[in-house]
Amino acid sequence: MEQPRYVLLVEDNPDDEALTLRSLKKSGVLNEVAVERDGAAAIDFLLGSPERPLPAVVLLDLKLPKLDGLEVLRRLRADERTRHLPVVILTSSREEQDVLQGYELGCNSYVRKPVEFEQFVRAVGSMGLYWMLLNEPPRD
Repeated sequence: MEQPRYVLLVEDNPDDEALTLRSLKKSGVLNEVAVERDGAAAIDFLLGSPERPLPAVVLLDLKLPKLDGLEVLRRLRADERTRHLPVVILTSSREEQDVLQGYELGCNSYVRKPVEFEQFVRAVGSMGLYWMLLNEPPRD
């Protein structure tokens, strides 16, 4: 039996969290969305319970408490179970170094959060539809 597919959103800003959830729903992504609000909690969620099914995709902010997003990504890629887990960096960072490091550490995509509301809704909605409906993940 196939496990239900869900999204893991790692976001510490409550406004960005609410906007992301609303954008996914508005775009027709009705899958469950689990939310973790700091990097350490995200690592515990993904690596702490081997029996828990992995999400279809992780939407990962960079500026997080406890562990930043790049360190979360580094740890995910170092673990055999999460090495191929799709990770999209979704951040407001405009630093070119963050883009480079994200890809060097193995992110699948780097998306800057648009400032304008409608652009944000379209960007997150398109991203959600792609990762939940179109992307073909590797089989275990």
